[in-house]
Amino acid sequence: MNRHKTRRTEPAARAPQARRFPLAFPSVLPTLLGLVILALFRIPSPAQTLTNAAQVLSLNAERAAQKLPVAVKGVVTAAEPTWNGKFFVQDETSGVFVGNRTDYRPEVGDVVEVTGVTHPGSYAPTITSAKCTKIGKASLPEARKVPIEQIMSGVEDGQRVEIIGIVRAVTPAKTNSDVVIVSGGYRLHAFPKTPTDMDPMNLIGAKVRVRGTAAASFNAALRHMLSVVLFVPAYSDFVIEEFEAVDPFDEVLLPLNSIAQYQRELVPGKRVHIKGTVILQRPGEDIFLQDASGGLHLRTQQRESFASGEEVEAAGFPGFQNFLPVLEDAVVKRTGETHEMPVAQSVSVPDVQAGLHHADLITLPGKLLDRNFRRGRARDGGKPWTRTVLMLQQEDLVYTAEAETPTRETALAEIPIGSTIEVTGIAFTESGEDKKLKSLQMLLPDAASFRVLETPSWLTPQRLLIGLGVLLVVAIVAVTWTVMVSRRNAVLSGLIGEKEKAQAELQQAHDLLEERVRERTAQLKFQITARKESEVQYKAVLTERTRLAQELHDTLEQTLTGIALQLDATFKLFQDRPDTANRHLGLARELVAQGQVDVRRSVWDLRSRALEQFDLPGALKSSGKRLTDGTGVQLEVTAKGRVRPLPETIEENLLRIAQEALTNVIKHAHATETGIEIDYGPRNIALRIADNGCGFNPSQRTGPSDGHFGLLGIAERAKRLGAELTVKTEPGAGTVLLIQVALDQEDLSAAPPVVASAS
Repeated sequence: MNRHKTRRTEPAARAPQARRFPLAFPSVLPTLLGLVILALFRIPSPAQTLTNAAQVLSLNAERAAQKLPVAVKGVVTAAEPTWNGKFFVQDETSGVFVGNRTDYRPEVGDVVEVTGVTHPGSYAPTITSAKCTKIGKASLPEARKVPIEQIMSGVEDGQRVEIIGIVRAVTPAKTNSDVVIVSGGYRLHAFPKTPTDMDPMNLIGAKVRVRGTAAASFNAALRHMLSVVLFVPAYSDFVIEEFEAVDPFDEVLLPLNSIAQYQRELVPGKRVHIKGTVILQRPGEDIFLQDASGGLHLRTQQRESFASGEEVEAAGFPGFQNFLPVLEDAVVKRTGETHEMPVAQSVSVPDVQAGLHHADLITLPGKLLDRNFRRGRARDGGKPWTRTVLMLQQEDLVYTAEAETPTRETALAEIPIGSTIEVTGIAFTESGEDKKLKSLQMLLPDAASFRVLETPSWLTPQRLLIGLGVLLVVAIVAVTWTVMVSRRNAVLSGLIGEKEKAQAELQQAHDLLEERVRERTAQLKFQITARKESEVQYKAVLTERTRLAQELHDTLEQTLTGIALQLDATFKLFQDRPDTANRHLGLARELVAQGQVDVRRSVWDLRSRALEQFDLPGALKSSGKRLTDGTGVQLEVTAKGRVRPLPETIEENLLRIAQEALTNVIKHAHATETGIEIDYGPRNIALRIADNGCGFNPSQRTGPSDGHFGLLGIAERAKRLGAELTVKTEPGAGTVLLIQVALDQEDLSAAPPVVASAS
């Protein structure tokens, strides 16, 4: 049960009841006066102290702001030296953050008593004004295995959880490294203590199991969660289950345009190997490569600079951004080769709108509508730069061209508005679910990546004014022409304004649609999860009922049958042979004790005592001896092949099948001899039970409707094992029961160690 979802309301403090006075006529006035004073000066009872973390987390923000008293005892699960005494503490109910600075500097594993008051916190309720007392040390609470969707929803804030995922990126640090992990399609940051003798790059692509305290990253002003991080306090909480099988740089090179194409051998979470020429780099953000097949967008945190035209190799995880392919978390290496910049393709607007040239180096003309500038300094404190953004139009496509250049370069700033230019750069497109182009941004490698095709007309208002001073005769014509040009400019400005307004409205509609899609997706995920949980619970209940029915039939009923047989023998021999009757009576007492053991084992779902003391042949021999003793049936148990341990489920079900079959022989077959043979093959195991009894007609056999569940239980257990069940019998010819179980590698490796071996 999710403790965060439980809402507990504190009982309201009851006001002391006013003492009742008799309202005799002479004392009415003093009595009323006393009641008024009591009502005015009534003192409320103190608030009830919260004694566990779940009670704190169940408060809403308004209730937590009332500074309710808290006294909890738990284990410190996360505390860093840079937190100034703040820490997470977890008790048997939940985990909560102690959010104020304290003189006490906790360590992970400390058992502490915390007293303080509640606080709304910036996301979940916390404890503040805390006084902490260390009372010992303890192991950290066991991390709970919960769905990644539940962790990323924020409801596990403050709890120790466990996830399994693939490492995407590693940022080493002195204490806790920043490890980016992808699990179930979600991306989160974990902060484990990684070994100092390990190259962090070797972790990328590894499958890891991480246990730690979940904490929300939030917008404190809005109390909105932004993401979830994991604080991993111990080396043992970061388990590398599997490194990448092969260095991705040793894999076959793939063409750049093929990472989003169908590849049968591509495994989820596996990196791919590519090679290309650097066209453009934004350090710490991304790199654009080009090869003979096309271009590709690489997202990488590397700050190492690569020159345009330099050939590099990269390994990364194929992904999608805005419904277009991208290589995420790429690791880039130099090859030592340098090539000339690839020749840019001259493309048409329909091709761009069809999404054919994403991340390609292209050339596209356009009319300059507007431009703006932004100045700043390099991220490493280097030289100042100017980012110039040009707004261009070609046919019905309005797009931007962006270049980041040193401040002293003014070539882009000197292009007259209204010029027709040709820009060469990376086509960075954004598409929607309908595969239609939403926006185009041309990323120019440098300030020289443009060519002016046509300048604006020379007939401008300024030149007309100069002409008025020279030729008075043409003054009226000049003025008229000026008005016409002004109108044209006004119309053009109006068109630009309308398009900007339309673009803003389109963006607003797009944002609203995305928000509604996210809300609906969250609702659907919640509904699907609830349905799946309901189905799993129903199946679990049904399976458990079936197992209990089989267990009672295979243990308690067989034991009661043995007791009945021994008591019948005792009754028959009591008068003539008391000693023999007493022996049978002792066997009945042993079966009663065995029945008690079987009932306890059924309740606690423990392994059969026979299988704990013997191997399977020994257990069959011991169980068969108890069942056949005094019945006149001769039992022989043999084993072929190398006797070895098998998984508990297989051994337990084979033992129960043999017991049920032997009980049927004793009760119904009227046999004098029966044999149990177990054959240990290299990849299978076969159990054969044969008797010389009366046999039966398979088409006329009794079943559950007649109160006989033996063969039904045997068939169900065989089905559970995935085994092949064969029954050979006919009237007067005995019965042979054969069960063959195929063993796979997991069954062989999951087998328990041998405890004892029966001869």
